[in-house]
Amino acid sequence: MNDSEVSLQVQQMLHFIAQEAADKANEIALSAEEEFNIEKLQIVEAEKKKIRQEFERKEKQVDVRKKIEYSTQLNASRLRLLQAQDDLICKMKEGAEKQLQSVSSNGEKYCKLLEGLIVQGLMRLNESVVQLRCREEDLEIVQSAVQSARDTYARIQGVNPPQVSVDHNHFLPGGPKSEQNGSSCTGGVVLATKDGHIVLENTLDARLEVVFKQQLPEIRKRLFPSGGQAGA
Repeated sequence: MNDSEVSLQVQQMLHFIAQEAADKANEIALSAEEEFNIEKLQIVEAEKKKIRQEFERKEKQVDVRKKIEYSTQLNASRLRLLQAQDDLICKMKEGAEKQLQSVSSNGEKYCKLLEGLIVQGLMRLNESVVQLRCREEDLEIVQSAVQSARDTYARIQGVNPPQVSVDHNHFLPGGPKSEQNGSSCTGGVVLATKDGHIVLENTLDARLEVVFKQQLPEIRKRLFPSGGQAGA
């Protein structure tokens, strides 16, 4: 083999090596680009997932805040409604209290009422000796009602009339127009056992308080038939 043939072969080998190197380099470049694209896609998807999760988290926070705000407003509305109902009931009670103030103005009817209150008190205490207190302005009419009340009690119970002493030194507060130390009494009596250990308050104010408490559910039902609740 002469020099020219050797040179040709060398050139061919160099060309082949160069071609192989170029192909290999191209293959590496394509592989690198493919890996880059895959990794880029994974990073993009991971970031998208983070963004979606963050959005969902904030969306839930907004939803929770809305529910809390709605619940707060609803509770506030219910409280205002309940307060308005209580105010109305208080006004109604105040109206009843004002009407009681005129009960003692009718002497004959008031005397009958006092007699009934005394009889009721005697039956509740069921004692042979009873102390009685009243308003100072009612002293005369109470004294006239005591005897009849004693006889009525004795007839109902089938016993001797009890001894009822009316206190002439200690009186119940006067009517609303003559308030004493901020307190007043629209009428009625207070009875007590001889030793004073058991006291029965049978004033008009006390009776109104008892009846009002007992009838409060019915009062609410009539005033607020739908329940008077704020909508949920």
